[in-house]
Amino acid sequence: MKNKSAYVVSRRKVPEYFDGVVIAVAEFDGLDGERAVVAPPGEIFYEPELRKLLSRLKNVKLKSITCLYEKSCGAIIFYKTKQNTKILLVKNSNGRYWSFPKGHIEEGENEQQTAIREIKEETGLDVTLFDAFREISEYCPFGKIRKRVVFFLAQAFTDNVKIQEEEIDSYIWVDLQQARKMCSYDNDLRIIEKAETAIHLMRN
Repeated sequence: MKNKSAYVVSRRKVPEYFDGVVIAVAEFDGLDGERAVVAPPGEIFYEPELRKLLSRLKNVKLKSITCLYEKSCGAIIFYKTKQNTKILLVKNSNGRYWSFPKGHIEEGENEQQTAIREIKEETGLDVTLFDAFREISEYCPFGKIRKRVVFFLAQAFTDNVKIQEEEIDSYIWVDLQQARKMCSYDNDLRIIEKAETAIHLMRN
């Protein structure tokens, strides 16, 4: 992208010259090669908003976009039995690790709507969302795309899961102790601990 123009996006007026951060790479019909999408430091745009902004450009048509920041929403789903409380772990079709149902925000959705939709699509479950529980997991796999995942706490009233086979490879209901053994990432372990505390408080 050397010596090629870039597109600037911001929620406020920017000066003529400023130090920007590349937040995405886009291709346009009729233009040769990729173009950087730049924002002022501290401003983050995720794909639905970026796609909408770039689609408004005159004289060019957006072909593809690769965002360097991604936001997803999901939930730790728990199900109460007479004996104990279990939580749902899923393994994505392209993943090697157990985690929780989640997915990308779509245009026009808020975080809670995304979480509920993704849970329904991936597991077939209707849940009650406790949005007072909101934990954030941030990571940067392979040092490339910065990912932020917002997790809520959700209660299911059946353990009858119907997985979306294109997205989910397998699932399992486990107690909290077993979940800690099966999850590998520190962020997931931290969120399990927070969820256990929240579930315990609901009993009292």
